[in-house]
Amino acid sequence: MTKTFLRRDARPRSGPAMSAVTRVRRMLLIVAPATILTFAYPASAEEPTVLGIPVPGNEPATDPATRAVENPKPDLSAQIEANKSYAVPALEIFGFDFLLNRYNRRFSGSDDYDSSLSTVKHNLHSAWVVDNDPFRTNQLGHPYQGSMYHGFARSAGLNYWESLGYTFGGSVLWEIAGEKTPPSRNDQVASGIGGTFLGEALFRMSNLVLEQWDGLPRSWRETVAGAISPATGFNRAAFGNRFRTVFASNNPAYYSRLQLGYSTTTQNIQGASTAKLAQNEMLADFSMDYGMPGKPGYSYRRPFDYFNFQATVSNANGFENLMTRGLLIGTDYTGGANYRGLFGLYGSYDYIAPQIFRISSTALSLGTNGQWWLSKEIALQGTVLVGAGYAAVGTTRNTMTENDYHYGLAPQALVSERMIFGDDASIDLTAREYFVSHVNGGSGGRDNIVRVDASFTRRIYRQHAIALKFLWSRRDAFFVDLGRRNQARGTIGVFYTLLGHDRFGAVDWR
Repeated sequence: MTKTFLRRDARPRSGPAMSAVTRVRRMLLIVAPATILTFAYPASAEEPTVLGIPVPGNEPATDPATRAVENPKPDLSAQIEANKSYAVPALEIFGFDFLLNRYNRRFSGSDDYDSSLSTVKHNLHSAWVVDNDPFRTNQLGHPYQGSMYHGFARSAGLNYWESLGYTFGGSVLWEIAGEKTPPSRNDQVASGIGGTFLGEALFRMSNLVLEQWDGLPRSWRETVAGAISPATGFNRAAFGNRFRTVFASNNPAYYSRLQLGYSTTTQNIQGASTAKLAQNEMLADFSMDYGMPGKPGYSYRRPFDYFNFQATVSNANGFENLMTRGLLIGTDYTGGANYRGLFGLYGSYDYIAPQIFRISSTALSLGTNGQWWLSKEIALQGTVLVGAGYAAVGTTRNTMTENDYHYGLAPQALVSERMIFGDDASIDLTAREYFVSHVNGGSGGRDNIVRVDASFTRRIYRQHAIALKFLWSRRDAFFVDLGRRNQARGTIGVFYTLLGHDRFGAVDWR
Protein backbone atom coordinates (compact mmCIF):
# COMPACT_ATOMS: atom_id res chain seq x y z
CA MET A 1 0.00 0.00 0.00
CA THR A 2 1.65 3.23 -1.09
CA LYS A 3 1.37 6.19 1.14
CA THR A 4 0.50 8.41 -1.80
CA PHE A 5 -2.96 6.90 -2.00
CA LEU A 6 -3.68 7.18 1.73
CA ARG A 7 -3.73 9.95 4.26
CA ARG A 8 -0.70 9.79 6.48
CA ASP A 9 -2.94 10.11 9.53
CA ALA A 10 -5.41 7.48 8.33
CA ARG A 11 -6.29 4.83 10.86
CA PRO A 12 -6.94 1.48 9.21
CA ARG A 13 -9.42 -0.95 10.61
CA SER A 14 -9.20 -4.67 10.48
CA GLY A 15 -9.87 -6.40 7.16
CA PRO A 16 -11.94 -9.33 8.51
CA ALA A 17 -14.21 -6.92 10.37
CA MET A 18 -14.94 -4.86 7.34
CA SER A 19 -15.55 -7.87 5.13
CA ALA A 20 -18.54 -8.90 7.25
CA VAL A 21 -19.91 -5.38 7.36
CA THR A 22 -19.43 -5.01 3.63
CA ARG A 23 -21.43 -8.17 2.95
CA VAL A 24 -24.34 -6.88 5.01
CA ARG A 25 -24.33 -3.47 3.36
CA ARG A 26 -24.01 -4.99 -0.09
CA MET A 27 -27.19 -6.98 0.54
CA LEU A 28 -28.97 -3.79 1.54
CA LEU A 29 -27.60 -1.96 -1.49
CA ILE A 30 -28.79 -4.62 -3.90
CA VAL A 31 -32.38 -4.83 -2.64
CA ALA A 32 -33.51 -1.27 -3.33
CA PRO A 33 -31.90 -0.55 -6.71
CA ALA A 34 -32.82 -3.97 -8.06
CA THR A 35 -36.44 -3.29 -7.25
CA ILE A 36 -36.20 0.24 -8.64
CA LEU A 37 -35.50 -1.39 -11.98
CA THR A 38 -39.13 -2.52 -12.02
CA PHE A 39 -40.18 1.12 -11.92
CA ALA A 40 -39.56 1.97 -15.54
CA TYR A 41 -43.19 1.83 -16.68
CA PRO A 42 -45.80 3.06 -14.19
CA ALA A 43 -49.24 1.52 -14.35
CA SER A 44 -52.59 3.18 -14.84
CA ALA A 45 -55.99 2.43 -13.37
CA GLU A 46 -57.29 1.52 -16.81
CA GLU A 47 -54.63 -1.07 -17.57
CA PRO A 48 -52.58 -2.38 -14.61
CA THR A 49 -49.07 -3.33 -15.74
CA VAL A 50 -45.68 -4.37 -14.45
CA LEU A 51 -42.86 -3.46 -16.82
CA GLY A 52 -45.45 -2.91 -19.52
CA ILE A 53 -47.08 -6.37 -19.14
CA PRO A 54 -50.83 -6.24 -18.40
CA VAL A 55 -51.93 -7.73 -15.08
CA PRO A 56 -55.54 -8.90 -15.43
CA GLY A 57 -58.10 -8.87 -12.66
CA ASN A 58 -56.40 -6.33 -10.39
CA GLU A 59 -58.92 -3.57 -9.82
CA PRO A 60 -58.34 -0.55 -7.59
CA ALA A 61 -59.74 -0.72 -4.09
CA THR A 62 -63.41 0.22 -3.92
CA ASP A 63 -63.76 0.79 -0.20
CA PRO A 64 -63.84 4.61 0.34
CA ALA A 65 -61.67 4.52 3.44
CA THR A 66 -59.05 2.39 1.72
CA ARG A 67 -59.09 4.55 -1.41
CA ALA A 68 -58.55 7.65 0.72
CA VAL A 69 -55.31 6.11 1.98
CA GLU A 70 -54.20 4.49 -1.26
CA ASN A 71 -55.10 7.37 -3.60
CA PRO A 72 -54.35 10.57 -1.70
CA LYS A 73 -54.86 14.00 -3.20
CA PRO A 74 -52.17 16.69 -3.23
CA ASP A 75 -54.03 18.70 -0.56
CA LEU A 76 -53.37 16.04 2.07
CA SER A 77 -50.14 17.73 3.16
CA ALA A 78 -52.06 19.13 6.14
CA GLN A 79 -52.88 15.59 7.24
CA ILE A 80 -49.22 14.58 6.98
CA GLU A 81 -48.29 17.60 9.08
CA ALA A 82 -50.91 16.72 11.71
CA ASN A 83 -49.60 13.14 12.07
CA LYS A 84 -45.87 13.92 11.95
CA SER A 85 -43.63 12.82 14.77
CA TYR A 86 -40.23 14.01 15.92
CA ALA A 87 -39.87 11.26 18.50
CA VAL A 88 -40.54 8.24 16.25
CA PRO A 89 -37.63 8.75 13.81
CA ALA A 90 -35.27 9.64 16.67
CA LEU A 91 -36.06 6.32 18.35
CA GLU A 92 -35.86 4.46 15.05
CA ILE A 93 -32.44 5.88 14.21
CA PHE A 94 -31.17 5.01 17.68
CA GLY A 95 -32.59 1.49 17.34
CA PHE A 96 -31.17 1.05 13.84
CA ASP A 97 -27.68 2.03 15.01
CA PHE A 98 -27.98 -0.18 18.08
CA LEU A 99 -29.01 -3.24 16.05
CA LEU A 100 -26.33 -2.64 13.43
CA ASN A 101 -23.71 -2.35 16.15
CA ARG A 102 -24.91 -5.59 17.78
CA TYR A 103 -24.91 -7.43 14.47
CA ASN A 104 -21.39 -6.26 13.64
CA ARG A 105 -20.19 -7.05 17.13
CA ARG A 106 -21.43 -10.62 16.82
CA PHE A 107 -20.55 -11.46 13.23
CA SER A 108 -17.71 -9.16 12.10
CA GLY A 109 -14.90 -10.91 13.95
CA SER A 110 -13.50 -7.55 15.05
CA ASP A 111 -13.51 -5.65 18.32
CA ASP A 112 -14.07 -2.33 16.50
CA TYR A 113 -17.73 -2.49 17.52
CA ASP A 114 -17.13 -3.27 21.22
CA SER A 115 -18.20 0.24 22.13
CA SER A 116 -18.96 1.19 25.72
CA LEU A 117 -19.49 4.27 27.83
CA SER A 118 -15.72 4.70 28.11
CA THR A 119 -15.21 4.55 24.32
CA VAL A 120 -18.11 6.97 23.82
CA LYS A 121 -16.51 9.38 26.28
CA HIS A 122 -13.15 8.97 24.54
CA ASN A 123 -14.67 9.61 21.09
CA LEU A 124 -16.47 12.72 22.33
CA HIS A 125 -13.08 14.19 23.17
CA SER A 126 -11.21 12.81 20.14
CA ALA A 127 -10.26 14.66 17.00
CA TRP A 128 -12.17 13.56 13.92
CA VAL A 129 -9.96 11.61 11.48
CA VAL A 130 -10.09 10.26 7.93
CA ASP A 131 -10.39 6.49 8.00
CA ASN A 132 -9.56 4.07 5.18
CA ASP A 133 -12.20 1.38 5.42
CA PRO A 134 -12.82 -0.48 2.16
CA PHE A 135 -13.99 1.86 -0.59
CA ARG A 136 -17.42 0.25 -1.00
CA THR A 137 -18.03 0.43 2.73
CA ASN A 138 -17.27 4.14 2.94
CA GLN A 139 -18.65 5.29 -0.41
CA LEU A 140 -21.66 2.97 -0.89
CA GLY A 141 -22.46 1.55 2.52
CA HIS A 142 -22.35 4.81 4.45
CA PRO A 143 -24.49 6.83 2.01
CA TYR A 144 -27.07 4.03 2.03
CA GLN A 145 -26.97 3.95 5.84
CA GLY A 146 -27.59 7.71 5.78
CA SER A 147 -30.50 7.21 3.37
CA MET A 148 -32.12 4.96 5.97
CA TYR A 149 -31.91 7.73 8.58
CA HIS A 150 -33.39 10.16 6.08
CA GLY A 151 -36.18 7.74 5.16
CA PHE A 152 -37.20 7.21 8.78
CA ALA A 153 -37.61 10.95 9.25
CA ARG A 154 -39.31 11.70 5.92
CA SER A 155 -41.82 8.88 6.24
CA ALA A 156 -42.72 10.10 9.73
CA GLY A 157 -43.90 13.40 8.24
CA LEU A 158 -40.79 15.56 8.64
CA ASN A 159 -39.82 17.87 5.78
CA TYR A 160 -36.52 17.65 3.91
CA TRP A 161 -34.55 20.07 6.07
CA GLU A 162 -35.75 18.50 9.31
CA SER A 163 -34.85 15.08 7.93
CA LEU A 164 -31.40 16.32 6.96
CA GLY A 165 -30.85 17.24 10.61
CA TYR A 166 -31.89 13.75 11.71
CA THR A 167 -29.63 12.17 9.09
CA PHE A 168 -26.66 14.25 10.18
CA GLY A 169 -27.40 13.45 13.83
CA GLY A 170 -27.79 9.73 13.13
CA SER A 171 -24.39 9.68 11.48
CA VAL A 172 -22.82 11.49 14.45
CA LEU A 173 -24.40 8.93 16.79
CA TRP A 174 -22.86 6.07 14.81
CA GLU A 175 -19.42 7.68 14.64
CA ILE A 176 -19.38 8.39 18.39
CA ALA A 177 -21.15 5.34 19.80
CA GLY A 178 -21.48 2.75 17.02
CA GLU A 179 -17.76 2.08 16.82
CA LYS A 180 -14.99 2.44 19.34
CA THR A 181 -12.54 3.76 16.74
CA PRO A 182 -12.14 7.56 16.46
CA PRO A 183 -14.98 9.33 14.63
CA SER A 184 -14.45 9.78 10.90
CA ARG A 185 -15.20 13.02 9.09
CA ASN A 186 -15.28 11.36 5.67
CA ASP A 187 -18.02 9.01 6.92
CA GLN A 188 -19.90 12.00 8.30
CA VAL A 189 -19.95 13.63 4.86
CA ALA A 190 -20.95 10.39 3.12
CA SER A 191 -23.68 9.41 5.60
CA GLY A 192 -24.83 12.73 6.98
CA ILE A 193 -24.94 14.67 3.71
CA GLY A 194 -24.67 12.21 0.83
CA GLY A 195 -27.22 10.04 2.62
CA THR A 196 -29.84 12.80 2.41
CA PHE A 197 -29.29 13.29 -1.32
CA LEU A 198 -29.68 9.56 -1.96
CA GLY A 199 -32.42 9.12 0.65
CA GLU A 200 -34.64 11.90 -0.72
CA ALA A 201 -34.54 10.47 -4.25
CA LEU A 202 -35.44 7.00 -2.92
CA PHE A 203 -38.23 8.46 -0.76
CA ARG A 204 -39.72 10.36 -3.70
CA MET A 205 -39.62 7.35 -6.02
CA SER A 206 -41.12 5.13 -3.34
CA ASN A 207 -44.01 7.54 -2.86
CA LEU A 208 -44.52 7.88 -6.60
CA VAL A 209 -45.20 4.14 -6.74
CA LEU A 210 -47.77 4.45 -3.94
CA GLU A 211 -49.38 7.52 -5.44
CA GLN A 212 -49.60 6.65 -9.12
CA TRP A 213 -49.66 2.87 -9.38
CA ASP A 214 -53.28 2.71 -8.28
CA GLY A 215 -54.07 0.08 -10.91
CA LEU A 216 -52.14 -2.54 -8.95
CA PRO A 217 -53.15 -4.25 -5.68
CA ARG A 218 -52.10 -2.45 -2.54
CA SER A 219 -49.80 -5.31 -1.48
CA TRP A 220 -47.83 -5.01 -4.74
CA ARG A 221 -47.38 -1.28 -4.35
CA GLU A 222 -46.40 -1.55 -0.69
CA THR A 223 -43.81 -4.22 -1.51
CA VAL A 224 -42.17 -2.29 -4.36
CA ALA A 225 -42.27 1.01 -2.46
CA GLY A 226 -40.78 -0.64 0.64
CA ALA A 227 -37.95 -2.19 -1.36
CA ILE A 228 -37.07 1.19 -2.88
CA SER A 229 -37.13 2.93 0.53
CA PRO A 230 -37.08 0.32 3.33
CA ALA A 231 -37.43 2.94 6.06
CA THR A 232 -40.62 4.23 4.41
CA GLY A 233 -41.96 0.70 4.11
CA PHE A 234 -41.21 0.01 7.77
CA ASN A 235 -43.09 3.07 9.02
CA ARG A 236 -46.09 2.36 6.81
CA ALA A 237 -46.26 -1.21 8.10
CA ALA A 238 -45.48 -0.51 11.76
CA PHE A 239 -47.73 2.48 12.47
CA GLY A 240 -50.86 1.66 10.51
CA ASN A 241 -52.74 4.61 9.06
CA ARG A 242 -50.76 7.24 10.97
CA PHE A 243 -48.02 7.35 8.31
CA ARG A 244 -50.05 5.91 5.43
CA THR A 245 -50.93 9.25 3.86
CA VAL A 246 -48.83 9.36 0.72
CA PHE A 247 -46.47 12.30 0.20
CA ALA A 248 -48.03 14.62 -2.41
CA SER A 249 -45.77 14.70 -5.44
CA ASN A 250 -47.96 17.37 -7.11
CA ASN A 251 -47.94 15.21 -10.25
CA PRO A 252 -44.48 16.02 -11.67
CA ALA A 253 -43.47 15.52 -15.30
CA TYR A 254 -40.97 12.68 -15.26
CA TYR A 255 -39.03 10.46 -17.63
CA SER A 256 -37.95 6.93 -16.71
CA ARG A 257 -35.92 4.39 -18.63
CA LEU A 258 -34.77 0.81 -18.01
CA GLN A 259 -31.95 -0.64 -20.09
CA LEU A 260 -30.73 -4.24 -20.23
CA GLY A 261 -27.79 -5.01 -22.43
CA TYR A 262 -24.30 -6.12 -23.28
CA SER A 263 -21.14 -4.05 -23.70
CA THR A 264 -17.62 -4.77 -24.84
CA THR A 265 -14.34 -2.98 -24.12
CA THR A 266 -12.98 -0.64 -26.80
CA GLN A 267 -10.14 0.92 -24.78
CA ASN A 268 -8.30 -0.30 -21.71
CA ILE A 269 -5.40 1.47 -20.01
CA GLN A 270 -5.20 -0.17 -16.61
CA GLY A 271 -2.28 1.80 -15.25
CA ALA A 272 -1.52 0.62 -11.73
CA SER A 273 -4.70 -1.44 -11.48
CA THR A 274 -4.18 -5.16 -10.94
CA ALA A 275 -7.88 -5.98 -11.22
CA LYS A 276 -8.81 -8.73 -13.67
CA LEU A 277 -10.75 -6.83 -16.29
CA ALA A 278 -13.99 -8.25 -17.65
CA GLN A 279 -13.78 -7.41 -21.35
CA ASN A 280 -17.52 -8.01 -21.81
CA GLU A 281 -20.28 -7.06 -19.36
CA MET A 282 -23.97 -7.63 -18.85
CA LEU A 283 -25.54 -4.44 -17.51
CA ALA A 284 -28.85 -3.25 -16.08
CA ASP A 285 -29.34 0.51 -15.99
CA PHE A 286 -32.24 2.52 -14.55
CA SER A 287 -32.56 6.30 -14.77
CA MET A 288 -35.23 8.86 -13.93
CA ASP A 289 -35.71 12.60 -14.37
CA TYR A 290 -38.36 13.79 -11.89
CA GLY A 291 -40.02 17.20 -12.01
CA MET A 292 -38.74 18.32 -15.39
CA PRO A 293 -39.40 22.01 -16.05
CA GLY A 294 -42.25 23.22 -18.23
CA LYS A 295 -45.29 21.50 -16.81
CA PRO A 296 -48.03 24.10 -16.15
CA GLY A 297 -48.88 24.48 -12.47
CA TYR A 298 -45.89 22.54 -11.11
CA SER A 299 -43.69 24.52 -8.72
CA TYR A 300 -40.29 24.03 -7.07
CA ARG A 301 -40.84 25.13 -3.48
CA ARG A 302 -39.44 21.96 -1.88
CA PRO A 303 -35.96 20.43 -2.12
CA PHE A 304 -35.80 17.72 -4.79
CA ASP A 305 -38.97 18.81 -6.56
CA TYR A 306 -36.56 18.25 -9.42
CA PHE A 307 -34.00 15.43 -9.33
CA ASN A 308 -32.14 12.99 -11.54
CA PHE A 309 -31.34 9.44 -10.46
CA GLN A 310 -29.28 6.74 -12.16
CA ALA A 311 -28.11 3.29 -11.07
CA THR A 312 -26.20 0.75 -13.17
CA VAL A 313 -25.46 -2.80 -12.05
CA SER A 314 -22.79 -4.91 -13.79
CA ASN A 315 -22.00 -8.61 -13.59
CA ALA A 316 -18.32 -7.61 -13.51
CA ASN A 317 -18.14 -5.42 -10.40
CA GLY A 318 -21.60 -4.92 -8.90
CA PHE A 319 -22.47 -1.24 -9.00
CA GLU A 320 -20.87 0.46 -11.99
CA ASN A 321 -22.48 3.70 -10.90
CA LEU A 322 -25.01 5.14 -8.47
CA MET A 323 -25.73 8.86 -8.91
CA THR A 324 -28.32 11.40 -7.93
CA ARG A 325 -28.60 15.17 -8.10
CA GLY A 326 -31.48 17.38 -6.99
CA LEU A 327 -32.49 21.04 -6.80
CA LEU A 328 -32.19 22.12 -3.16
CA ILE A 329 -33.04 25.82 -3.45
CA GLY A 330 -34.05 27.47 -6.69
CA THR A 331 -36.75 28.69 -8.99
CA ASP A 332 -38.16 28.13 -12.43
CA TYR A 333 -37.90 30.72 -15.20
CA THR A 334 -39.05 31.32 -18.77
CA GLY A 335 -36.86 32.17 -21.74
CA GLY A 336 -39.34 33.01 -24.45
CA ALA A 337 -42.27 30.97 -25.67
CA ASN A 338 -40.22 27.83 -26.34
CA TYR A 339 -37.95 27.59 -23.28
CA ARG A 340 -38.58 26.67 -19.65
CA GLY A 341 -35.87 26.15 -17.07
CA LEU A 342 -34.71 25.95 -13.45
CA PHE A 343 -31.86 27.73 -11.71
CA GLY A 344 -30.45 27.27 -8.23
CA LEU A 345 -28.34 25.24 -5.81
CA TYR A 346 -28.13 21.49 -6.46
CA GLY A 347 -26.93 18.70 -4.17
CA SER A 348 -25.36 15.57 -5.65
CA TYR A 349 -24.01 12.17 -4.68
CA ASP A 350 -21.96 10.22 -7.26
CA TYR A 351 -20.37 6.77 -7.17
CA ILE A 352 -18.58 5.64 -10.34
CA ALA A 353 -16.53 2.44 -10.69
CA PRO A 354 -15.44 1.50 -14.25
CA GLN A 355 -13.52 -1.62 -13.03
CA ILE A 356 -10.00 -0.11 -13.05
CA PHE A 357 -10.54 2.89 -10.75
CA ARG A 358 -13.27 4.38 -8.54
CA ILE A 359 -14.46 7.83 -7.59
CA SER A 360 -17.21 9.04 -5.30
CA SER A 361 -18.23 12.60 -4.52
CA THR A 362 -20.74 14.44 -2.34
CA ALA A 363 -21.11 17.98 -3.68
CA LEU A 364 -23.01 21.25 -3.91
CA SER A 365 -23.29 23.00 -7.28
CA LEU A 366 -24.85 26.04 -8.88
CA GLY A 367 -26.50 25.49 -12.21
CA THR A 368 -29.50 25.26 -14.45
CA ASN A 369 -31.51 22.73 -16.38
CA GLY A 370 -34.29 23.21 -18.86
CA GLN A 371 -36.01 22.35 -22.12
CA TRP A 372 -36.06 24.20 -25.43
CA TRP A 373 -38.45 23.41 -28.27
CA LEU A 374 -36.26 23.76 -31.38
CA SER A 375 -39.15 22.94 -33.72
CA LYS A 376 -42.61 21.40 -33.61
CA GLU A 377 -41.19 17.89 -33.12
CA ILE A 378 -37.64 18.40 -31.78
CA ALA A 379 -36.90 19.27 -28.14
CA LEU A 380 -33.56 19.81 -26.42
CA GLN A 381 -33.23 19.14 -22.69
CA GLY A 382 -30.04 20.07 -20.89
CA THR A 383 -28.26 20.58 -17.56
CA VAL A 384 -25.15 22.60 -16.66
CA LEU A 385 -23.72 22.43 -13.11
CA VAL A 386 -20.51 23.80 -11.59
CA GLY A 387 -19.60 23.23 -7.96
CA ALA A 388 -17.33 21.54 -5.44
CA GLY A 389 -17.49 18.45 -3.29
CA TYR A 390 -15.62 16.11 -1.02
CA ALA A 391 -14.41 13.15 -3.08
CA ALA A 392 -12.62 9.84 -2.73
CA VAL A 393 -10.65 8.35 -5.62
CA GLY A 394 -8.34 5.40 -6.05
CA THR A 395 -7.13 2.54 -8.20
CA THR A 396 -8.96 -0.78 -8.06
CA ARG A 397 -6.69 -3.41 -6.51
CA ASN A 398 -3.42 -1.56 -6.80
CA THR A 399 -2.55 -3.67 -3.75
CA MET A 400 -4.19 -6.70 -2.21
CA THR A 401 -6.49 -4.50 -0.12
CA GLU A 402 -9.57 -2.42 -0.84
CA ASN A 403 -8.12 0.54 1.09
CA ASP A 404 -5.94 2.09 -1.60
CA TYR A 405 -7.57 5.48 -2.16
CA HIS A 406 -7.46 9.05 -0.87
CA TYR A 407 -9.77 12.00 -0.22
CA GLY A 408 -9.66 15.59 -1.37
CA LEU A 409 -11.61 18.72 -2.14
CA ALA A 410 -13.07 18.29 -5.63
CA PRO A 411 -14.16 21.14 -7.92
CA GLN A 412 -16.44 19.50 -10.48
CA ALA A 413 -18.68 20.18 -13.47
CA LEU A 414 -21.45 18.45 -15.39
CA VAL A 415 -22.94 19.07 -18.83
CA SER A 416 -25.85 16.92 -20.00
CA GLU A 417 -28.20 17.06 -22.99
CA ARG A 418 -30.97 15.00 -24.56
CA MET A 419 -32.11 15.75 -28.10
CA ILE A 420 -35.62 14.34 -28.56
CA PHE A 421 -37.03 13.64 -32.02
CA GLY A 422 -40.76 13.36 -31.37
CA ASP A 423 -41.74 9.85 -30.24
CA ASP A 424 -39.15 8.24 -32.48
CA ALA A 425 -35.63 8.68 -31.10
CA SER A 426 -33.29 10.52 -28.77
CA ILE A 427 -29.59 11.33 -28.54
CA ASP A 428 -28.20 11.55 -24.98
CA LEU A 429 -24.83 12.96 -23.97
CA THR A 430 -23.49 13.53 -20.44
CA ALA A 431 -19.96 14.68 -19.54
CA ARG A 432 -18.62 14.91 -15.99
CA GLU A 433 -15.28 16.13 -14.70
CA TYR A 434 -13.81 15.96 -11.20
CA PHE A 435 -10.56 17.56 -10.08
CA VAL A 436 -9.61 15.95 -6.78
CA SER A 437 -6.99 18.16 -5.19
CA HIS A 438 -4.46 17.31 -2.53
CA VAL A 439 -6.34 19.51 -0.04
CA ASN A 440 -7.15 17.23 2.90
CA GLY A 441 -5.67 14.34 0.93
CA GLY A 442 -2.25 14.44 2.55
CA SER A 443 -0.61 12.85 -0.50
CA GLY A 444 0.91 15.78 -2.33
CA GLY A 445 -0.92 14.76 -5.47
CA ARG A 446 -4.03 15.34 -7.52
CA ASP A 447 -6.49 13.50 -9.74
CA ASN A 448 -8.46 14.58 -12.78
CA ILE A 449 -11.34 12.31 -13.79
CA VAL A 450 -13.46 12.69 -16.93
CA ARG A 451 -16.54 10.60 -17.67
CA VAL A 452 -18.50 10.70 -20.96
CA ASP A 453 -21.76 8.79 -21.51
CA ALA A 454 -23.34 8.95 -25.00
CA SER A 455 -26.23 6.98 -26.46
CA PHE A 456 -28.64 6.85 -29.39
CA THR A 457 -32.06 5.34 -28.68
CA ARG A 458 -34.58 4.36 -31.34
CA ARG A 459 -38.14 3.42 -30.45
CA ILE A 460 -39.27 0.19 -32.13
CA TYR A 461 -42.78 -0.47 -30.80
CA ARG A 462 -44.78 1.33 -28.13
CA GLN A 463 -42.44 1.65 -25.10
CA HIS A 464 -39.85 -0.77 -26.52
CA ALA A 465 -36.63 0.59 -28.00
CA ILE A 466 -33.05 -0.30 -28.90
CA ALA A 467 -30.08 1.79 -27.75
CA LEU A 468 -26.45 2.01 -28.82
CA LYS A 469 -24.34 3.30 -25.95
CA PHE A 470 -20.73 4.49 -25.60
CA LEU A 471 -19.14 4.99 -22.17
CA TRP A 472 -15.66 6.40 -21.58
CA SER A 473 -13.89 7.07 -18.27
CA ARG A 474 -10.39 8.49 -17.82
CA ARG A 475 -8.24 9.23 -14.79
CA ASP A 476 -5.06 11.33 -14.88
CA ALA A 477 -3.24 11.26 -11.55
CA PHE A 478 -0.03 12.93 -10.41
CA PHE A 479 1.82 12.18 -7.18
CA VAL A 480 5.08 13.67 -5.96
CA ASP A 481 6.86 10.36 -5.37
CA LEU A 482 5.19 8.32 -8.16
CA GLY A 483 4.90 10.80 -10.99
CA ARG A 484 2.02 10.75 -13.48
CA ARG A 485 -0.35 7.79 -13.73
CA ASN A 486 -3.04 7.39 -16.41
CA GLN A 487 -6.00 5.03 -16.56
CA ALA A 488 -8.80 4.85 -19.12
CA ARG A 489 -11.61 2.52 -20.11
CA GLY A 490 -14.06 2.76 -22.99
CA THR A 491 -16.97 0.48 -23.81
CA ILE A 492 -19.66 0.24 -26.47
CA GLY A 493 -22.87 -1.69 -25.97
CA VAL A 494 -26.28 -2.58 -27.32
CA PHE A 495 -29.28 -2.33 -24.98
CA TYR A 496 -32.92 -3.25 -25.00
CA THR A 497 -34.66 -0.17 -23.59
CA LEU A 498 -38.05 0.02 -21.92
CA LEU A 499 -39.25 3.61 -22.01
CA GLY A 500 -41.54 5.16 -19.44
CA HIS A 501 -45.13 6.08 -20.18
CA ASP A 502 -43.91 9.47 -21.39
CA ARG A 503 -41.76 7.99 -24.16
CA PHE A 504 -38.64 10.20 -24.38
CA GLY A 505 -39.79 12.70 -21.78
CA ALA A 506 -40.42 15.91 -23.71
CA VAL A 507 -42.67 18.28 -21.73
CA ASP A 508 -45.17 20.04 -23.98
CA TRP A 509 -46.56 23.30 -22.53
CA ARG A 510 -47.43 24.86 -25.89
